[in-house]
Amino acid sequence: MISNFSTLQKNLKKDTSLMPTIKAALLGDTATQFLATALKGTAIERGFNIDLFEADYNQVERQLLDPDSDLYTFDPEYIIVFQSTHKLLSAFNNLPPEQQHTLADERIEFVKTIAAMVKSRLIYFNYPEIDDTVFGNYANKTERSFTYQVRKLNLMLMECSVANTNLFINDIASIQNKMGRDAMFHPAVYIGSEMVLSLDAIPYVTASALDVISALHGKFKKCLILDLDNTLWGGVVGDDGYEKLELGHELGIGKAFTEFQQWVLKLKNRGIIIAVCSKNNEETAKEPFLKHPEMVLKLDDIAVFIANWENKADNIRRIQSILNIGYDSMVFLDDNPFERNIVRENLPEVMVPELPEDPAEYLEYLYSLNLFETAAFSNADAERTRQYQVDAERVATQINFTNEADFLKSLNMKSEVRPFNSFNTPRVSQLSQRSNQFNLRTIRYTVADIEKLSRDPRFQNFSFTLTDKFGDNGLICVVILEKKDKKTLFIDTWLMSCRILKRGMEHFTLNTIVDYAKRDGFENIVGEYIPTAKNSMVQDHYSRLGFVPSNENGRHLFVLDVADYQKKECYITTV
Repeated sequence: MISNFSTLQKNLKKDTSLMPTIKAALLGDTATQFLATALKGTAIERGFNIDLFEADYNQVERQLLDPDSDLYTFDPEYIIVFQSTHKLLSAFNNLPPEQQHTLADERIEFVKTIAAMVKSRLIYFNYPEIDDTVFGNYANKTERSFTYQVRKLNLMLMECSVANTNLFINDIASIQNKMGRDAMFHPAVYIGSEMVLSLDAIPYVTASALDVISALHGKFKKCLILDLDNTLWGGVVGDDGYEKLELGHELGIGKAFTEFQQWVLKLKNRGIIIAVCSKNNEETAKEPFLKHPEMVLKLDDIAVFIANWENKADNIRRIQSILNIGYDSMVFLDDNPFERNIVRENLPEVMVPELPEDPAEYLEYLYSLNLFETAAFSNADAERTRQYQVDAERVATQINFTNEADFLKSLNMKSEVRPFNSFNTPRVSQLSQRSNQFNLRTIRYTVADIEKLSRDPRFQNFSFTLTDKFGDNGLICVVILEKKDKKTLFIDTWLMSCRILKRGMEHFTLNTIVDYAKRDGFENIVGEYIPTAKNSMVQDHYSRLGFVPSNENGRHLFVLDVADYQKKECYITTV
C-alpha cells in the first residue's frame, strides 16, 4: 500500500536516529521540493534515513558537468535525476523543424556523458508521454514528431542502462500508463508552480525510486510462498478432485488462474524461489501438478512443497529453515483472510498482500505492488529452484547421520577457487547485493565496481563455488582482500550464501586466505565486523576462527597472526 503525500510528510517527524543513513542527491529541471519531501518520507518507511542534497531549480547540467560543483563536494551514493517531458517538449519546440529529429540523440548523449562521469549510482527518470497531436497517429511514422522522439528516447535509455552498470531507470512512464495522464499531471498547478507531478502521483514516483535503492541495499523479496486451493487454481482439490479444478485459457475464471500461474513461472525463471504451503494431504495437493493438463506450474518449479494440516505460520517457519533466508524476503499469497492474518500475527516480517476477493483481479493488484524489484540478474538465477530442491534433499539425508562430521564427509564436497573474471563478475555483484546475513561489512558492489576492483593491484579477490554429490551450488562465497602494506591484509569483503552454512565453507575460505597471505609474505590478516540489522549471526565470526579482537576508534576489528595459524579442519577439497 502506497502512503499518500500527507503521510509521507508526517514521517519526517519520526525519530530516525537508529536508522542507517544513505547520501543521495536530487536534481530536477522543474520544481522538486515536494518530490524531495516524499523521497525522505518514503525512505523512512523502508527503514533508512536519506541525507539529501537538493540542487537549486533547473541546475541539472551545471551540477553534473562541473566536477567542482556542490554535487561532487557532497559526494552522494545516489544521484536522482528528473528531467521532465515538459522541458523536453520546450527544447523540441525551440529546435528548427529540420533538427527536431535529433532531440532523442542529443539527450541520450548527455545521459551517456553523466553516466561515465559520476562514480555514484545514477537513477534517471524516463519520460512519460505528452501527445501534442500535431501529427495524430502519423506521429508513429515520422521522426519529426515529438511522440516519436519520446518513445525513441525511452528505448535508448534502456539500452544505455544495459551498457552502463551504474545507471538505473526509474520507470515513471509506466506509472503514468497505470494512473493515467490526467491523474499524473495537473495543468493549472504546473502553470502556477512549475510542478509537473501531481501530489497524488508523487508517492508512486518516489516509491519506484526507493524500490531501486532498496534493491541495491539488499532489501528485496527472494521467495514467493503459495497457497493452492482458490489461489493457484479454482476449487478445492480435496473435495472436487483435480479433474474439476478451474484452469485453462478458455473464457471463465480458470483463465485468471492460468495467467496467474504464468506470472509465477516467469518469476521462477527470473530466480525467485517458489514454495507451496497448503492445508492438504501432500499426495492430493501434488496431483494437479502431475495430472492436470492445464497446469502451467510443475513440481520441478517448486523449491519446497509443504502440504499438511499444520498451522501455516509453523509451515512457513519450516520453509524458512530449509531455505535459510530472512522472513522479510518472503511473500505469502493466500485467498483466505483468516490464513493471511495468522501469518501476519505470527510472522510480521513476511509480506502478506491482501489479495482481492475476485481472482480476476489478482494479477493487476500484484503488478501494482512491484514486490520483486531487483538490481541485478544473471543466467545463474534460473538454476536457483533446483539448488533449493537439492538443499531440501540434503536436509532429509542429514537426519540419517548422528555424527555431523560423517555427514559432511559423505557429501564429497569440492570447491573451485578463482579470481573474478568476465564470467563470474555479474554473479559476484549480485551476491554482494543479495547477501545480508553472512556479510561481515555489508558493502554492495555493482558490476562496474567489481570490474574496477579486479584491475586494482591493491586488491586480491577470490570467488568460491561448491559442489557435492547432490549437485552444484554455484558461486556461493566472495572474498576481497586489500593490501594495506607489505605485512597486512585487510578483509574488505567476506560474504557467503546462507544456503551452505554449517558445511565448513568458512574454514575452507580462511585456509585459502591464509595460504595466499603466506605465499606473498603477509604477516597479519585484519577483519572487520560492521553490525547491521540482519548480520548478527556473524558478530562472533572472527573470534570463532581464532582472530584476536583489536577495537580501534569504535570499529570492531580482529587480527590473525599468519605465522601462528593452524589450518582448520574441513571436508572440502579443491577442484
